[in-house]
Amino acid sequence: MDVAGPVFLLLAVLYFVPTIIAFARGVRNAGSVLVVNLFLGWTLVGWVVALAMAARSTDRGSPYPR
Repeated sequence: MDVAGPVFLLLAVLYFVPTIIAFARGVRNAGSVLVVNLFLGWTLVGWVVALAMAARSTDRGSPYPR
């Protein structure tokens, strides 16, 4: 039984957790989260920064669009 495919898929999903969270929450800077996650996510610091960016406030209470 070949487990390389599912393991790779699981690792890819875990790698992009900050990006998935950012797009699911509708964060304004989701594109920036994607770029930081893609290029710096391999470092632990880059991944944590991307996760922090994804967890930021979405400003849904503001009546004025940005």
